Amino acid sequence: MAKKSKNKNTHKTNAVRIVEAEGIIYQMREYDAPEGFLDGVSVAEALGQDPAQVFKTLVTVGASRQNYVCVIPVAAELDLKKAAKHFGEKKIEMLPSKLITQTTGYIKGGCSPVGMKKPFPTAVDKAAAGIDTIMVSGGKVGLQMQLPVADLLRVTGAELADLTVEQGAD
Repeated sequence: MAKKSKNKNTHKTNAVRIVEAEGIIYQMREYDAPEGFLDGVSVAEALGQDPAQVFKTLVTVGASRQNYVCVIPVAAELDLKKAAKHFGEKKIEMLPSKLITQTTGYIKGGCSPVGMKKPFPTAVDKAAAGIDTIMVSGGKVGLQMQLPVADLLRVTGAELADLTVEQGAD
């Protein structure tokens, strides 16, 4: 069940600290994750949100060994070829789950595009261009942060890009 948060100190993840330091108006939303991890569509449902407004954060690694962050709608699938092309890599792969915490400082299911250990080149799927606010992880499982798309792009240094597999494509 979703709960609204009033930005209490109990939610001071790195992502929240950065968003607040930047003066961004945001809203925190909590949800119950009984097993510690829910897929993104289930998170959207738990929050009563349209899955098109809720985005997941995926960390990838290029052939150059550089990490890249892709923020895409929860119901979409990352197109690795499109991501590689956007970032100027010959090939991109998903970062192995066991390296998520070491690389980002966040855990799987709670990885926010804001406030990773190091700033990585970041792209947000072009689907975000058509919405005012976007919901992304607040930096821990059970916590989502809703903020204006323009502010997310600014705070992460992200660009909009075509990153997802086309519906109906193989």
